[in-house]
Amino acid sequence: MRPWEKAPSGGASQVTALTATVPVIETARLVLRLPRITDWAVLEPIFTTERAVHIGGPMSAEDAWLDFNQLVAGWVLRGHGAFTICDKQDKVLGLVLLGHEFGDPDPELGWLLTEEAEGQGYATEAARALLPLCREIYGDQFVSYIADGNDASVRVAQKLGATETGTHPMGTHVAVYCYSQEGDAG
Repeated sequence: MRPWEKAPSGGASQVTALTATVPVIETARLVLRLPRITDWAVLEPIFTTERAVHIGGPMSAEDAWLDFNQLVAGWVLRGHGAFTICDKQDKVLGLVLLGHEFGDPDPELGWLLTEEAEGQGYATEAARALLPLCREIYGDQFVSYIADGNDASVRVAQKLGATETGTHPMGTHVAVYCYSQEGDAG
């Protein structure tokens, strides 16, 4: 473990207090919870390997760490951010988030899975569970940004009732999928 990935020996009370303010969302198979520093060992390959091709990667280890920190920091800055997706035994499967990154015109409902977790419906289940929080905070003013060629994520967005409405203003190879309550798929 690299030094910056270690939880400090002090500060546990602050972490506990912050964690208590973030909702835990449960589904039939999953638990969505605040990310922990110890999750990073499992999540890092999502950002630093070819798996990251649709999110601007592969990233360097430093850029990946900074991106992860930005997603988690949303909780302090905006009152929402990334959730770690875990199975009922707390095995880390990926991330689902409501975030608003630099350059994005709208907040985003997004998901990132480990290779082992793909193809099992976890992204759809986790994102569907996050939809009520997205609506509570933003109404219908949130989207999913999906890179060209990321057919698996397109299918997830469509299952959630999103429709493609154009391209991201900062990159013509990223489609914008909008959500409306009328379009929600069960």
